[in-house]
Amino acid sequence: MSDPADAAPTRTGMLPVAEALSIVLRIAREHRTMEERVPVGACDGRVLAQDLVSLRTQPPYDASAMDGFAIRAADSDPPGKPLRLIGESAAGHPFKGTVGPGEAIRISTGAKMPQGADTILMQEDAELSGSMVAACVVVRPDRHIRRAGRDFRIGDALLTAGNRLTPGSIALAGAMNHAILPVFRKPRFAVLATGDELAPPGTVGDPDAIIATNNYAVAALCRRAGAEVLELGIAKDRPESVHAAFDAADDWGADCLVTIGGASVGVHDLIAGISAERGAKTLFRKVALRPGKPFTFSTLDRGRRSLIAGLPGNPISALVCARLFLVPMIAAMQGDPAAGEVDVETALLGADLPANDERQDHLRAVLTRDKGGRLVVTPLGDQDSSLLAIYAQAQALIIRAPFAPSAYSGEICSILRI
Repeated sequence: MSDPADAAPTRTGMLPVAEALSIVLRIAREHRTMEERVPVGACDGRVLAQDLVSLRTQPPYDASAMDGFAIRAADSDPPGKPLRLIGESAAGHPFKGTVGPGEAIRISTGAKMPQGADTILMQEDAELSGSMVAACVVVRPDRHIRRAGRDFRIGDALLTAGNRLTPGSIALAGAMNHAILPVFRKPRFAVLATGDELAPPGTVGDPDAIIATNNYAVAALCRRAGAEVLELGIAKDRPESVHAAFDAADDWGADCLVTIGGASVGVHDLIAGISAERGAKTLFRKVALRPGKPFTFSTLDRGRRSLIAGLPGNPISALVCARLFLVPMIAAMQGDPAAGEVDVETALLGADLPANDERQDHLRAVLTRDKGGRLVVTPLGDQDSSLLAIYAQAQALIIRAPFAPSAYSGEICSILRI
């Protein structure tokens, strides 16, 4: 994620994005959550806390890969020789006897191969007449047989700690006969909006109110990233209101309190002062980032160790900071070794861009394909950090490194999908 953001020098004490992300990841890994055991079917997106070895062999026996007849290959040469049907092997109901010369059993896909048979005659290559069957073709030995252990064997180490579980790896863990998996607990993120001007959606009768949506969007993003979320609503610009929200987060056992707004230096911006009163140690306050410069990151040790991530109040600034910092933070707190790794892609610019200043820029943009199928990214018109209608149209952020020179349509650029 920090690919275009080499630690270029900044004015006014702003921290380069790459350096800020490095600090966030280091602290998040120090605050890694504890292990818990969860049913395999509920582990999608969770991160394994221990290596898993298989508790069984898969398949556990030689099995048919086709519907047809289990026979001895020698009995198919020459074709047309009648074979006596002596039984059937179905999945879960194996044939108990042995197939001898001139004999066959009906078999279904996945069923256990009977003793004596060494190949499968597909039913479309067979002629059935009463209790007799004949091969229409010569079948070689081992045809259409899945041998025991072809997939994996008992004791094989197939999933390792740090593996983020997908539907495929969940299927594998279940096939390995693990009903309960050791995973890292979901980090607990409490999300708080601040400001007297804010009101929840559905508010009527107050034309001066600003509808609070940042908290909903940030909470949704945190859930998608794998966190358990407590929505604390809106704290008014009064110390007792902010303290009550901090207390609620602490009582819930939040690993991180995410505040939105109130982190600047105005008389109504209380988060920084109250954080300090409660013992928070601020690691940085400003990042060389557009939008999102006033992103604050702190640690708090008040009987239990936790983190405070102070997002800017402008909607797009809050969402960009959440995408850049909270998403990898949540991954790192779950022991994901890939947390913070570059997920930047490249695309062709669809418009000219001016030279950049000392801040890493993130331009809201849409994605298309040119006639050759190449990905093209075009910045949307108005990049003001308050415009949710523009952000809702965006599919990606164009990332412009600090002091990047002018760029022109058709050039390669870096993007981050949103």
